[in-house]
Amino acid sequence: MKIIMLGAPGAGKGTQAKKIAAKYGIPHISTGDIFRANIKNGTELGLKAKSYMDAGGLVPDEITIGMLLDRIHQADCENGYVLDGFPRTIPQAESLTEALKKNGESIDFAVNVDVPDENIISRMSGRRACLNCGATYHIVYNAPKKEGVCDACGQELVLREDDKPKTVKKRLDVYHDQTQPLIDYYKKEGVLAEVDGTKDMEEVFQNIAAILGA
Repeated sequence: MKIIMLGAPGAGKGTQAKKIAAKYGIPHISTGDIFRANIKNGTELGLKAKSYMDAGGLVPDEITIGMLLDRIHQADCENGYVLDGFPRTIPQAESLTEALKKNGESIDFAVNVDVPDENIISRMSGRRACLNCGATYHIVYNAPKKEGVCDACGQELVLREDDKPKTVKKRLDVYHDQTQPLIDYYKKEGVLAEVDGTKDMEEVFQNIAAILGA
């Protein structure tokens, strides 16, 4: 089962991708992990990607797709995979479709975790992180025992720049501009499935499992 997760930043698609991977025994593949693995292992594509990243530029699609195709043809992907964070644009989606077609393969489901912008802004601005040990909290959904203090190491919790309302709004604007068209793309491909991401995390997962065929 080959699955793509769609949804705005903060919609919870990464959490759902991990739960799907665990339930169906398939790998959860994020582009960030692929980049890190290739750079760490010093692969040719990894070194090329690093040169762009070190210069503060975006890694070109052909390098990203090259690394992704390399990853999805590894043995653990034999029964499928969950892609999280890729594709982000129509050209990436088209390249992936073409590359899979050459192997007689295609995406089975593109699952869109749908959450309104205002919910995402409120969700993300409630996040707090410990810069010391990496633990994360939420002032409403997963509050620390003592306000502003990490349960694990006792250090101060902060609202990261990435989670501030102004930054989140910018990220959502980019998402709507670049990534939202993917919803129409996969709808035309006949593989789009949508779930209401405002519901409880477990309920969202049950809805996804029902779509995938539990």
